[in-house]
Parts: sequence; C-alpha cells; structure tokens
Amino acid sequence: MLPRIFGPYEPIRRDYLIDEYLADIAGSGVVKSVYVQANWAPARAEDEVAWVQSVADRSGWPHGIVGYADLMADDARPALDRLMRYPRLRGLRMQLHWHDSEMYRFAGRPDLADDETFRRNFAALAERNLSFDLQVFAGQMEGAARLAVDFPGTTFILQHAGMLEDLSEAGRAAWLEGMQNLAAQPNVVSKLSGLGTFIHRNDPEHIAFVVGETMRLFGASRCLFGSNFPVEKLWTDYSPLVAAYCKAVADYPEADQKAVLHDTAARVYRLD
Repeated sequence: MLPRIFGPYEPIRRDYLIDEYLADIAGSGVVKSVYVQANWAPARAEDEVAWVQSVADRSGWPHGIVGYADLMADDARPALDRLMRYPRLRGLRMQLHWHDSEMYRFAGRPDLADDETFRRNFAALAERNLSFDLQVFAGQMEGAARLAVDFPGTTFILQHAGMLEDLSEAGRAAWLEGMQNLAAQPNVVSKLSGLGTFIHRNDPEHIAFVVGETMRLFGASRCLFGSNFPVEKLWTDYSPLVAAYCKAVADYPEADQKAVLHDTAARVYRLD
C-alpha cells in the first residue's frame, strides 16, 4: 500500500458513497456540500465528474463539484469544455503541492504555477467562470501569489489553509509569511479544512490557532469551512470536527461566524 500524506489509511481504503456521507453529517448542521476531485486516473477525469453529477441528480448531494483537468496538456480547453456539460461543476483542482519530503510531494516539481504551458491553459478557467482550488505548501506561496496577481478574474480557493506541516517556530513563521502574500490578493480565499492531515487527530487548539491566524489575514468573508471527509474520518467523527471549528470561531461576531460556516462557501462555489 502506497504511503499517504495523512498516514495509514486502511479504514477508508474503500468506496465512500453518498449514503455514508449523509449518515456522517446527520445532526451536524451541514446544509450543502461540495465534492472536490479525488484523483481518479487522469484519463477518467470526466468519468469522475459524470459519476458525481449522477449522484447529485439522484440524491440532491453534493451541490457543487470541483473537477480535474491536466493544465500541463498541450491544450486543456477541450477537456474543460467536456466538463462544462455537467451543471454542478464549479471549479477545478490540479494539485500543485511539492515538498522536499517525498511523503508530502504530489506535483512533479515545485514551480508549476510559473510554467508557460500551465499558465496558458489556466487562462481558460476565467473564460468558463471556473474557480481554482489551490493546493500548495508555504515554500510555494510566493509563486501562487504571482499566479493570483496575473489572473485576477479567477477565484483561488486555498486548500487546507495553506497546509501548515512544520509546527516549529520557523515553520509557522514561513507559513504566516506565505499566507500574508496570498491574503494580499483579493481573489484568494482560504478553506479551513484538513487541519488534522499532519497531526492525525482532531485537535481543537491547533484548529483554533490556524483558524485565528487565517481569519486575521484574510477576514471572515474570505474564509470557509471544509471537512476534508472522508480523510478526517481516520481520526474523528463529523460532529466533533464541526464542533471544533464552531468553537474556534465562537468569539467572533455572529456575521463572521456565518461567513466562515456558510456564506463564503455559498458565494465562492455558487451554491444558491
């Protein structure tokens, strides 16, 4: 079994279908959801979106879909146009995160955001009103910020609040510097999700730290909750996870809480 960034994953090495998801969120207060591509074989990227759309047609969930297309292809526009046929498609994710540690590495190199081919294809997203789920580590945030500057018509949704993996003083400082660079771009929002990825637990104190710093930099109207289920199911149930985030924002004004837990996601992913 291949190692994963979130550790051993035998309990979730199986199909995670809509009935199980709906059972997981029961009583948690979740009213809508977005499916983010889960790395089917690249040649089956359209099959993934088609299948999720069929689930939504049958069950009503999820309410938005983030698909995949290879933005390093010679011309990604035909693939994007095929995805555009599915009414719940809202955006695209191509994971750019690269790390010195092979365990944490996904992209083939760290600087894809500066690549000419990637950028040429990236221009097609704004033309189709597609957002981009941005997944990078702290060391890549400067390049990601340049991408956001150069493509102001695209909304960037930073995955997992920038994937803080180095909890040392220096690691936190580097993350904060990178987050500040991204927050300076008005078309970047941050998803508060996946915060158990590197510590393998639901830790309310850790969540409160990341949420607090991210909200300080981005503001509530540019932050949104995400569960990262079923990965977080490795160490927590859904309701305790939601409770940890609710606790993290409990001292903020009610409007800010509503933004983080509902309004920003509804606006960014067009879930009306």
